[in-house]
Amino acid sequence: MATILPQAPAPEVRSAVANLPAYVAGRSAETALTAALASNESHFDPLPSVVDVISAEMRRIHRYPSMGAVDVRDAIARHLSVSADEVAAGPGSSGVLQQIISAVCGHGDEVVFAWRSFEAYPILVTVAGAVPVPVPLRDDEHHDLPAMAAAVTARTRLVILCSPNNPTGVSIPADALEEFLGAVPPHVLVVLDEAYIEFQRGPGLDSLELYRRHPNLCVLRTFSKAYGLAGLRIGYAIARPAVAEGLRRTAIPFGVNRMAQAAAVASLEAQVEIRERTDAVAEERTRVVSSLRQSGWTVPDSQANFYWLRASDGLREQILAALADADILARGYAGDGVRVTLADRETNNRVLAVLADRGRFAAQ
Repeated sequence: MATILPQAPAPEVRSAVANLPAYVAGRSAETALTAALASNESHFDPLPSVVDVISAEMRRIHRYPSMGAVDVRDAIARHLSVSADEVAAGPGSSGVLQQIISAVCGHGDEVVFAWRSFEAYPILVTVAGAVPVPVPLRDDEHHDLPAMAAAVTARTRLVILCSPNNPTGVSIPADALEEFLGAVPPHVLVVLDEAYIEFQRGPGLDSLELYRRHPNLCVLRTFSKAYGLAGLRIGYAIARPAVAEGLRRTAIPFGVNRMAQAAAVASLEAQVEIRERTDAVAEERTRVVSSLRQSGWTVPDSQANFYWLRASDGLREQILAALADADILARGYAGDGVRVTLADRETNNRVLAVLADRGRFAAQ
C-alpha cells in the first residue's frame, strides 16, 4: 500500500505583492471602428523616418543592444544640453521610475506622491518594499504641494510629482514648484514626471532650468506619448551623475531593445514633425474642452493629450456606458472620474456627440 505523504506547503509570493492592486491598462480597440481613447496613446501613425530605422534594426535583432543605451543618452544629452553622465534610460518612464525607487529606497522608506495620479506609483513603491504616502489633490485637481511638503518625514527618501498630472491633466506652476523644492530637505530626491510635457502650451515651468539649480531634482520623461513609441518602451531620467549612475546600476541588463534605441534617436531628430503633431493635439484640446464646458461639464485646464471629468462612481458608470454604446473606449477610475484621450477631430466629435447634453446624465 502506498504511503500517503502530507502535502507540502506550496511556494507563495510576498503578502505585499499578493495584496497589490493590479495595474489596469486602458482597453484596446476591438474593431476598426472602435475609438480607443483609454491609454493616452498617440493617434498618429509612426513617423516614416522612425519606421525606416526600426526596419533596419530588425535585421540585427540577433545581437544584443547597447547595454547602457549609449547613443540614446548622447542624443538626449545634446537635445537637452546636459551631459550623457546625467542621463539614464529604461523601458518606458515606468521602468526608469522603478530603477529610481530601487536605487534610492530601502525597506520601510517612504515615498510621497499626489493622489489621484499615475496608478503605477503605489504599485512600484510597494513592490520595492517602501511605503507609499499618497496626498490628496486639491479640489481644483492640482497637487497640494504644501500638504506634500508637510508629509515629508525622517523616513522620506523620495517625492514624486506628475506634471502635467495623469489623469487630471493639470500642470504644476513654476513658482509653486520652486517654493516646494525650497521646503523639501536636500537629501530627499524629488522626481518630476513629465511624461506629457511635449503637449504643454503657454506659460509653464522650465524643469531643466530648475534642475540646474536644485541638485535633488530628477526629471523623468518618455518617448511613449508625443513621440509615439509606446509599443517600443523607452523612457529616460535626467539626474545628477551619481544618481543617474545609480539608475543605470539598477537597470535590467539590455532592458531597452535595439529598435527602441534607434527609434528614440531618430525621433529626437524629427522635432519639426513632433511639434506639428503636438500643436495639432493642443489645438483640438482647446476646442474639445471649450465644447464640453459649453455643454455643462466641469473640465480642468489640461496640458496633456487627454482631459478629465471628475465624477462619482454612479456618474462615472453612466459616462463609460454611454461612450461604450457609441463604440468609444475611455478610462474610468473608481471613486474619481473618467479620463478621455484626445484623437483626431472626427473621433473627438464622436465623444462630444455623446457628451453634448450634460443634463442626460443624472447628477450624482
